[in-house]
Amino acid sequence: MVPAKRLNNDVEMPSLGFGVYKIPDDEVEQAVHTAIEAGYRSIDTATLYHNERGVGAAVKSSGLPREELFVTTKLWNTEHGYERALKAFDGSLRQLGLDYVDLYLIHWPVPSQDLYVETWRALEKILADGRARAIGVSNFAIPHLRRLLDEAEVVPAVNQVELHPHLQQAQLRGFHAEHGIVTESWSPLARGRMLEHDILTTIARKHGRTPAQVVLRWHIEMDLVAIPKSVNPQRIRENIDIFDFELDAQDIAAIATLESGGRTGADPEDT
Repeated sequence: MVPAKRLNNDVEMPSLGFGVYKIPDDEVEQAVHTAIEAGYRSIDTATLYHNERGVGAAVKSSGLPREELFVTTKLWNTEHGYERALKAFDGSLRQLGLDYVDLYLIHWPVPSQDLYVETWRALEKILADGRARAIGVSNFAIPHLRRLLDEAEVVPAVNQVELHPHLQQAQLRGFHAEHGIVTESWSPLARGRMLEHDILTTIARKHGRTPAQVVLRWHIEMDLVAIPKSVNPQRIRENIDIFDFELDAQDIAAIATLESGGRTGADPEDT
């Protein structure tokens, strides 16, 4: 059973979810079914991924009551602005074939457009209308968050950002904690780039686990939400099998030394 995180509006969100970034629409339904069978109850998609239709089909055919699944999708950069955002959300619901989503995020702040505050007001309306149970942002840096806190009414429930042992985001996590924003990690395994590091392989051997399981367990112990992606059924199952062991203080200290500031994706302040 995956433990839940309570968001700032009392909605509960699983602390480990299944990411579907770039899984083709005709493959994602089977991948989501495999994830659900393995125990995942949170699925993270986005307009950009072009697989909302397949995700929605998997949710409908899962045999589970809708309220047992937590579905996240995201607004793409070309749809910023109040009216455009509302229209884009309608499109996402149609693609998903759902009456509501559990979490709707602005995918990137795109400060060059200077529309993210106006866009956020559209998300506030979506929340007020009950078509999203919670709203949040993705890839927002502290300056973007400060502006929302100053100019908007609803505090984001979640900020989904690139976060892994090479990019631990301590300052941002501290800001989130101060303001009641849950930190969610995309690319929690750094796209596999660090899994052969001696520190992680040593910790993995110590616990009889894989390096990926160690890193995902680290996210849980750092009080984060993580959304690993895989289309490999064995890895999908391994990634959720992390709730029957714990890292010790020595492990946590060793992983802290892996911080390098290295990103696998774009810097949100450059968009």
